[in-house]
Amino acid sequence: MRRTSRLTRAAVGVASLALAATACGGTSSEGGSDGGEDMGLAIAYDVGGKGDQSFNDAAYAGLEKAKKEFGYKTDDIEPTDGETDADKEQRLSSLAKQGYNPVIGVGFAYGTAMKAVAEKYPDTTFGIVDSVVEGKNVASLVFAENEASYLAGVTAAKATKTNTVGFVGGVNVPLIHKFQAGYEQGVKDTNPKVKVISQYLTQTAEEGGFASPDKGKAAAEGQIEKKADVVYAAAGLSGQGVIEAAAKAKVWAIGVDSDQYKQEALAKYKDSILTSALKDIDGAVYALAKSVEDGKPLTGTHTFDLKSDGVGLSDSNPKFAEIPGVKEAVAKAKAGIVDGSIKVATE
Repeated sequence: MRRTSRLTRAAVGVASLALAATACGGTSSEGGSDGGEDMGLAIAYDVGGKGDQSFNDAAYAGLEKAKKEFGYKTDDIEPTDGETDADKEQRLSSLAKQGYNPVIGVGFAYGTAMKAVAEKYPDTTFGIVDSVVEGKNVASLVFAENEASYLAGVTAAKATKTNTVGFVGGVNVPLIHKFQAGYEQGVKDTNPKVKVISQYLTQTAEEGGFASPDKGKAAAEGQIEKKADVVYAAAGLSGQGVIEAAAKAKVWAIGVDSDQYKQEALAKYKDSILTSALKDIDGAVYALAKSVEDGKPLTGTHTFDLKSDGVGLSDSNPKFAEIPGVKEAVAKAKAGIVDGSIKVATE
């Protein structure tokens, strides 16, 4: 993907402003594998696991790219239902002990566990997506989701014919508030007459907000009944239900994280996926793996935003360009965010 090369450069650039790179390099880990085989990248998935066609699958794409390019062994591990921080800690510890380097936790839920494990394995580089964990050997990979969501909001405001659009958040947590805030601001800045109906599926991840397509479908159906003709989901696997409901009702869905128009598992709904708010998680995962392979592991906090092409908006669906004025409006909004004339809220 062209975005990956740009993101790699952005990650390396941010590294010079963040904490100094750690001294370890390659894929070996003192205190990791007991003299066994040196191994490469390993990722531990967030709720919903591989196959969500969104967040986790984007991380897996980064792992696959690293595996192909560097020719080393990789691993990816699914979460379990109702797991605790201790379970996550054990999973990360097991990967580090086997000699995987780097080890990446996909999702903010790994924050507590990663803090503990990184201290036990100082010669292994750890990465966490969507959270900041302080540690000399930890790279925090965070994104400006609000900026991509703003562009989604601009698109929704241009596409709606009913002046009513929807937002479905998986879990009522600060991370997803960023998606909602950006989307609602993008809608209002584009057309103040458009109403946004916003809803969260659950209050906690344990209740299935990121892993329940049926909940997403029911929420979208309710918004569509209230005349929403564009629905944006930031809900992981649950977003598949939102897309299904939109396709059935012949209204627009806006995907998230990955370009969901291109996802094979969603092919039968693709004509209803107008666009997707993108997070280049695959590029961030690959960039961290490459830094370790090059012997210059990234550490500290790295924020991927519109300016670095770390987030964006897809235009894969040919129907996107057919929305009157949408391409121009999105381009103008992106330019404003990049030059600082548009400040996008996070709450």
